[in-house]
Amino acid sequence: MDPKFIHLCVRSDYSITSGLYTPRELVNKTYNLNMPAIGMVDYGNFYGAIKFYKSCYSMGIKPIFGVKFKLQSDLLNNQLSNINILAYNNVGYHNLIILISKAHQKKFQSIYSKNDIIICQSWLIQYKEGLIILSGGCKGDFGKYLIQGNYKIVNSFIDFYRKYFPQAYYLEVTRTNREYEEEYIYHAIKLSMCKNIPIVATNDVCFINKNDFSIHDIRVSIYQGIPVNSEKFFSHYSQEQFMKSEQEMCSLFSDIPEALENSVIIAKRCNVIIKTGKYFLPNFPTKKMNVRDFLVLKSVEGLKNRLETLYSNQEIETSVYKKYHNRLFYELDIINRMKFPEYFLVVMEFVQWAKSHNIPVGPGRGSGAGSLVAYVLKITELDPLAFDLLFERFLNPERISMPDFDIDFCMDKRDLVIEHVSQFYGRHHVAQIITFGKMSAKAVVRDVGRALGYPYGFINNISKLIPLDLGMTLKKSLSSKFELIHLYNKDIEVKNIIDISEKLEGVIKNIGKHAGGIVISPKSLIHFTPIQYDSHNMFITQFDKDDIDYVGLLKFDFLGLRTLTVIHEALKMINRFLVKKKQVHLNKISLYDQKSFQLLKQAQTTAVFQLESYGMKDLILKLQPDCFEDIISLIALFRPGPLQSGMVDNFINRKKGKEVIAYPDIRWQHKSLKPILKSTYGIILYQEQVMQIAQVLSGYTLSYSDILLRAMSKKNIHEMMKQRAYFQISAYKNGIPKKLSEKIFDLLEKFSGYGFNKSHSSAYALISYQTLWIKSNYPAQFMAAVMNSDIDNSDKIRISIRECFRMRLKIIAPNINDSNYFFTVNANNEIIYGLGAIRGIGRSVCDAIIIARKKLKSFSSLFDLCIYIDNKKINKRVLEKLIFSGALDVFKLSRFKLVNLIPQVLKLSNQYVHSRNINQLILFKPLLCDVEKFRDVNDIQDSLQFKHWSNKIQSEFEKDALGFYFITNPISEYIDELLYYTNGLKIKNISLDYKNKVVKIFGIISELRSKFTKRSNKVVFLDFIDGIDQIEVMVLNNVFSKYQDILNKGNILIITGLIIFNNINKVFRLIAYSILELDEARNKYVKRIILIVSTDLYNHRTLNKIDYILKPFNVGTIPLIMYYKNEHLKVYSKIDKSYNIIINEILISQLKRLLGMKNVYLKFD
Repeated sequence: MDPKFIHLCVRSDYSITSGLYTPRELVNKTYNLNMPAIGMVDYGNFYGAIKFYKSCYSMGIKPIFGVKFKLQSDLLNNQLSNINILAYNNVGYHNLIILISKAHQKKFQSIYSKNDIIICQSWLIQYKEGLIILSGGCKGDFGKYLIQGNYKIVNSFIDFYRKYFPQAYYLEVTRTNREYEEEYIYHAIKLSMCKNIPIVATNDVCFINKNDFSIHDIRVSIYQGIPVNSEKFFSHYSQEQFMKSEQEMCSLFSDIPEALENSVIIAKRCNVIIKTGKYFLPNFPTKKMNVRDFLVLKSVEGLKNRLETLYSNQEIETSVYKKYHNRLFYELDIINRMKFPEYFLVVMEFVQWAKSHNIPVGPGRGSGAGSLVAYVLKITELDPLAFDLLFERFLNPERISMPDFDIDFCMDKRDLVIEHVSQFYGRHHVAQIITFGKMSAKAVVRDVGRALGYPYGFINNISKLIPLDLGMTLKKSLSSKFELIHLYNKDIEVKNIIDISEKLEGVIKNIGKHAGGIVISPKSLIHFTPIQYDSHNMFITQFDKDDIDYVGLLKFDFLGLRTLTVIHEALKMINRFLVKKKQVHLNKISLYDQKSFQLLKQAQTTAVFQLESYGMKDLILKLQPDCFEDIISLIALFRPGPLQSGMVDNFINRKKGKEVIAYPDIRWQHKSLKPILKSTYGIILYQEQVMQIAQVLSGYTLSYSDILLRAMSKKNIHEMMKQRAYFQISAYKNGIPKKLSEKIFDLLEKFSGYGFNKSHSSAYALISYQTLWIKSNYPAQFMAAVMNSDIDNSDKIRISIRECFRMRLKIIAPNINDSNYFFTVNANNEIIYGLGAIRGIGRSVCDAIIIARKKLKSFSSLFDLCIYIDNKKINKRVLEKLIFSGALDVFKLSRFKLVNLIPQVLKLSNQYVHSRNINQLILFKPLLCDVEKFRDVNDIQDSLQFKHWSNKIQSEFEKDALGFYFITNPISEYIDELLYYTNGLKIKNISLDYKNKVVKIFGIISELRSKFTKRSNKVVFLDFIDGIDQIEVMVLNNVFSKYQDILNKGNILIITGLIIFNNINKVFRLIAYSILELDEARNKYVKRIILIVSTDLYNHRTLNKIDYILKPFNVGTIPLIMYYKNEHLKVYSKIDKSYNIIINEILISQLKRLLGMKNVYLKFD
């Protein structure tokens, strides 16, 4: 039975400005409504078009493609109207792509809002073929003029559409309880009859169910950034814009049956088929040579160059050459038969271009490192034959899929490569791939709260209870976070926010760009996908990576890897002081460097690529890797599967001789497997080993063994039964006993789930080794480069500086006369602190300082700094940060004095600069002002009451500037006694050896946070630091209630507790058992106090002062003894005065201020 109505205008959440449901959900609803077709008409885009098409195809529903635009016409005097355009064939579909792309380009030239996606009426003349126009109802181009009876303008539009869209123009009518609809329908029917223009009914659908309206309004409010209860918020929608059934629509338009019939007629007319399964590779220039022959030519040339490098100064054996030659042509044959030569050439070109332009490129990534063709074309830097890597894991004629090289580039220069590719193939052939941001659990609660008009604090209190864990949903949060559940059940407003948020969670909110995805097309991109533009006017596809693949375009991954930037910067610093012949080149370093492996075996791998986590360090200490193959194994072993299966323990025990090496099992082994498993001590660790075992025992081709591997990893039972039978029969034919082949197949099946791609592991192991080699041989340069890569992240710089201290590297504090923006290394291998790592000192300020310093050679005073640097760059805030950081300590004034000089120096320097400028203007006459007059600031200095801040205050200011304590430290003056209280243990000493042990540590509270358990018990978390090192301390409710009075930010404490290790975050944590304040510890452990009175202070006045200071505290049990120090005779004489005191920090500070820091001693014996 024919349908009576079809929804032609339905919006998905890909409209972003409106729409609530995914294309899949809309198609499912269509299926449930028993409708055979649906038209998805999103606003100004095709973001969801392919997903819509695939969903329709899978459900047996006809897809109708359309787009809703804003229309600009000269007849409307710059007023915008709505228009809905459908594609009735593939030509129309392509014309819609063009119109979308042009509209997004127009956004950047438009006088209208950047949110308006506008087409010009004139464009419809050129791109009219294959399109059906729906007028847009009362919001359409002549809607309001029709209601007003202005038939002059109405007729002008009608004439246009009848001329260019005969039989393809419809007057659209809706009944959604919105303003002017009925008046418009009345006039539209008359016009339809008068002009013989068909009329069609739509429902302008934005959501599926009627009760979704309020949720949709909040979705619109979030997009607009205006609360729903604000006078500024205006909704253009009604609760009738839901997906009505055929019966409901027939009832609604029973008086205009032809409007319903026309919706079905249009649906029947629309037939767009999107072809898939064919790939469109970029056209690579080969100078008229066949592309296959060109690849062969380049590969043969590349093999010759590689072999000459590998075997320099020695003759290449015939057998070696033959092995490489055969493998090369084997790969070339597969590549050419599978019609992928262009792909390799395209990747070759941009990788070689990057290398020739000093842009660091990774040695390889993924299974592509197993290709010899890639190696000889210099796409990868790892010889696959040397490491027994298999090409079939990358490209397999038995498994037709696109090759996929993921290329790592230096993070800072990746965009230069993309720009090059864009120029090489043409700007209209290259684009970055779009991504879609969805409303996540934490963010959607904030968005909904703001839309409902709740204050920030209220919303934040709810949002912060939702974990940031990957894949976290509100449903998961409500099932696991007690505080959130408690609030949800107790507070009706919280419940309302979360209930609404759950309905909006996962809805498309915005667009972004794929981290590395680039497409290159053989023709202009608009033959395949609509395009739009980012803020830099670069093309972005409107199809995401999955949909790009569906339409046959190839994704090239241009990934940014920070480690490559670190290596590049380290090498620049290394080679700066080396003559050209001795400069370091990574492709020439030895893979057998003992210094590197010694560092590795000690697990001193902080900042070493892939090897720096606590868990990895623990594995290194157990394994004691001593060769490059072991590093490859490390990367493959350090994954949940091997770690949890016991495989890692077997591997370690076999390496150390504690377990018999068998190939692969002591009961079930075969001598032919030894060459395959020797490097992994008989353990089946790599996917490639599974493939090779199948080849050796059962005669599998490597291509077919890849099919076996995939069947095992996917646990396809039917396929596995088939593969098991084939394996055993083939093995038997090769003389392998049935029982043995059965057991080995069982082992393959078991270990295939844990197996790792050796090609990827090998390529990343090479980067790991390179960073390890640089750290071992050039530690200062390496650590400086590491800190430069994190120049804006003080937490990471703190960790790196701690590592520098452990390595006994000298770091020169920030210095206005030595420091550059980045950390640098001087000729003495000392690291000079970078000004860019000072908070609040931006790049432009640093550049201005360095430019002025080059002219001046060095700054000698605060005044110099102010007169030689643009006063737009140097202000009070910047000067304070420089002073707090210690960068101006070179001026030999205390930081306290320097800060107090700032107002006067800024005033005088401005006067000086003004006078200098005036004098320069008067026909270049000599300066009239004497600089020295403005440099005389002695009077200011002498007027200052104090000369210094206390150590504590200065330390806090320094922490504010650097993010941590570096030059000064509030606990540095107490370090000796604190070490006594903790038996010499510092935070930095905590390792896995202390796991689950009770220890004492000292430190200062940097931050406090609190949470509640399911039983409403308070748990407090402390950021506890002892200078450069930090640990999180967990204080449970019973401990907190006992010590809450002393748990204050800035307090120095000694905490006894249990060390635990968080396996998820890979960090240590201390669970506090007991806590001591410094004074409490002193009164508990100090046996006596010694005061030394020097010769110049030994007088009645001083002794009376001492007596005055001690009097309030002379009520304790700790003896205080005084000695007079005779400077001339170098002898000490006891002063006959006795005191028994209670120790207090105020007392100690006063005594130190009077007698000197080194003349007050606490004795513990």
